[in-house]
Amino acid sequence: MIRGVYAVTPDIVDTQLLCKLVSAAIVGGASLVQYRNKLANHALQVQQARALLPICRQHKVPLIINDSIKLCLTLDADGVHLGADDGNLAIARARLGVNKILGASCYNSFELAQSAQQAGADYVAFGACFASSTKPHAPIASLDLFKQAKMLDIPSVAIGGITLKNAPLVIEAGANALAVISAIFSVDNVESTTQQFSQLYIS
Repeated sequence: MIRGVYAVTPDIVDTQLLCKLVSAAIVGGASLVQYRNKLANHALQVQQARALLPICRQHKVPLIINDSIKLCLTLDADGVHLGADDGNLAIARARLGVNKILGASCYNSFELAQSAQQAGADYVAFGACFASSTKPHAPIASLDLFKQAKMLDIPSVAIGGITLKNAPLVIEAGANALAVISAIFSVDNVESTTQQFSQLYIS
């Protein structure tokens, strides 16, 4: 399930536009969607996540909520992605139960990934893999981490500065999925660009 293009939503307040962009990404081949809006207040987050859920369900694509277990459970979304400061993974696993997806940011640390797996995470994310406009001060994660991650029993996701030009390097290193924000949502044709990313896992 955790494979291919993992579309992470941009920080926009226009819910109708957000739904349009996410729909285009899904049609283009996104296999997962993460709702993430760091600029939205709680009411807008609820509104936007609630609007995205039926779109994802229609296409049978999991909707993952960034940071908020409560929002995930309230909407009955498909899972949660947590950073290092967003709560204890083992507690999160207990609250979510076994049927929801739990992802964990592990930055540039394989040790964090090992701990995340032990705590019940379904996938780990390493990044920033390259310089990122979304998180300009994030530490750079070596692509060797994805080779190490093959020793884990769960998939690895690459995030941070990923483009069509450098994505093959990440895939070759062993990343099971590419978490992408700007490279698909800041272009004129979201569907076509997402399709190009998706095809990298086919070719």
